[in-house]
Amino acid sequence: MMALKHLSPCSLLFALLLIAGSAQPLWARSAKVIHVTDGDTLWAQPEEGGKPVRIRIDGIDAPEICQAGGQSARDALAARVKGRAVELAVRGEDDYGRTVAGVLMDGEDIAGWMVGQGHAWSYRGKRGAARYASLQKQAQSERRGVFSDASAVPPRVFRKRNGPCQP
Repeated sequence: MMALKHLSPCSLLFALLLIAGSAQPLWARSAKVIHVTDGDTLWAQPEEGGKPVRIRIDGIDAPEICQAGGQSARDALAARVKGRAVELAVRGEDDYGRTVAGVLMDGEDIAGWMVGQGHAWSYRGKRGAARYASLQKQAQSERRGVFSDASAVPPRVFRKRNGPCQP
């Protein structure tokens, strides 16, 4: 396992709060968001320099870009974080080569914000319960974002039925 690198006090606090009850991050670092690909993927430039890192936001699944709500999820995430400093708590890599990380900006958990605004589903991974399930239930009951459509399809179901969006 990699040693924690570039761990600021804010990163340490974030990592401790985010990982309560889940796997420890491999490392944490400060970065600036330089691009948002979709509602759960962004590119961040590490504060210490080096190559930008493609981040898959841990704990959520946003609509595919070609799916209903996909472009608005991307736009909401971009409006919230693009050009801003964030703290990343990195957990590993996904099947697509993206770095999986929790993202904190100004003390706010961005994954929780995306789910709470109705721009993403809480993701139940291999580690057990969906971390943002209560925020999703609230967004659904208040018909926010994608949940304003009672027939909204979770991204995993959309991908199974339609395959991935074409580039």
